[in-house]
Amino acid sequence: MVVQTLRSIGGYVGAVAGSPVRMITPTRPAPRRAYDETLRTLSEASVEKYFNAFKDVDWDAPEMATDEDDERWILPTLDLLGAHPWYQSLPRARQIEVGRHRLTAMVKTGSQFEQLLLLGGTQFLMGVENGDPEFRYFMHELTEETHHIQMFQEFTNRVCPDVVGAPGWLMRSIPLVGHLGALYPALFFAIILAGEEPIDHVQKEAMRAGGTHPLLDQIMAIHIAEEARHIGFAHAWLEEHAPSLNPVSRLALGILTPLAMRLGSDAIIIPSRADRELMGLPDEVVREVWGTGPEAAAFRRHLFADVRMLFDNLGLRTPLTRWSWRVLGVDGRPARFRAEPPTVAA
Repeated sequence: MVVQTLRSIGGYVGAVAGSPVRMITPTRPAPRRAYDETLRTLSEASVEKYFNAFKDVDWDAPEMATDEDDERWILPTLDLLGAHPWYQSLPRARQIEVGRHRLTAMVKTGSQFEQLLLLGGTQFLMGVENGDPEFRYFMHELTEETHHIQMFQEFTNRVCPDVVGAPGWLMRSIPLVGHLGALYPALFFAIILAGEEPIDHVQKEAMRAGGTHPLLDQIMAIHIAEEARHIGFAHAWLEEHAPSLNPVSRLALGILTPLAMRLGSDAIIIPSRADRELMGLPDEVVREVWGTGPEAAAFRRHLFADVRMLFDNLGLRTPLTRWSWRVLGVDGRPARFRAEPPTVAA
């Protein structure tokens, strides 16, 4: 009786969602040697070079101490808030307090996004066929993400446990977005890029500039090293599968991806309302720093130059979809090559 009931429920869900479970899935072309070789290379790299959150970060070393009055928590001017007159006018102690909260809030939001990726990633893997090398590599990636979550959360606990992280709308939508891993994997991989590209961009810029706390430096270095594989896989998956989507799915992907880019970058870069209140950040400063000003607009364009290049190469930025990129403020010149410096790829 129980088995029959479960089968009936499964049949109903399949009828509503489409059968098989993945509703909007491209057909796999038989020969895909180059793609499979990429997956093999990524899998081998994950085995040969990986990190453990509690083995490779010396949390209790003297130089890793997270003193609340450490001036290395002061935001650099490359951060839009750090360069704003409101922040510059604060007393030194308040600059440290606000900077420590802001930096930790971005780390916490990063861990919450990684949890979204885990949820959608496991849904995606449920539909991968036996013998497909996608399963092996993506399972490596999800394993690495669990270490990132642990690393980010330990940093949060030690530096500023009061932070909230992601905005409420994102936290409430995580279960829904997670299902896209099975129902619409192409959009799910675009959402992965919407979260990973901004984090990667900000961390690389901070590492180039230097002067941040050594604990944050070590965490960023580990994350950047492994995130390069994760971003590379998302690009490779879309390059392999997006051309096989039907025209309606391609149109939807071209229109919805800019929305994911804008929402993802705003959730990561702009502190949530709860964190803004804890930081004492005035609403008018938020509007000036991350609103429609030229600096904020240029910053958003920089974040997704690689994604624009990818979608141009895939023929997904067309006269029917380009308006979405423009309206959502993530349009601009595509990168000429992956990881082109943002000061050039405007």
